[in-house]
Amino acid sequence: MALGLLGFVMPGQTLQVLALCWGVYAFVDGFIALLTAYQIRERNRPWWSMALVGVVGVAAGLVSFIWPVATAVSLLLFIAVWAVLMGLFQIVTALRMRKSIQGEWMLVASGLISVLFGAAMIAAPAAGALAVVWLIAAYALVFGFLLVCVGLRLRGIAKMPWEPPVVTRPAGLSTRPAPLSEPKLDR
Repeated sequence: MALGLLGFVMPGQTLQVLALCWGVYAFVDGFIALLTAYQIRERNRPWWSMALVGVVGVAAGLVSFIWPVATAVSLLLFIAVWAVLMGLFQIVTALRMRKSIQGEWMLVASGLISVLFGAAMIAAPAAGALAVVWLIAAYALVFGFLLVCVGLRLRGIAKMPWEPPVVTRPAGLSTRPAPLSEPKLDR
């Protein structure tokens, strides 16, 4: 819930922290890929593609440490372009399948919403970044609140005496297993 509150109170800093967290992930993932490439190389297997993935991951992590704001804007633009492309593909899919499915307008509508969302983020990246931070903050608040509620509920359950569940059997079922029959041998 703290992340959610910080996202609403300090959205700029929260965006930078999120970009740095992504940078840590990219750096660690790249480092592990480089270790894997080294191990693969020792076994005389193709290793260069894994090494390339590692170098790109480490470089992306370092770039996000040096320029967190640029990283945040780049990630935002990546999300925006993805939304536009996904929306266009949804619209094309709906138009091509209009004779095969009913309600294709819903796929067109979702595609249009994705295109508009992506275009708005490209046109105004600062507002798009603020919207993304607020969405993440709202998610973190709701998710955190629900987890606190579950924790309180579980704490209440832990104080209750435990009773084994009552198992009932449908009528006609015996509690004893059926005897095993001897296998028949054809001679």
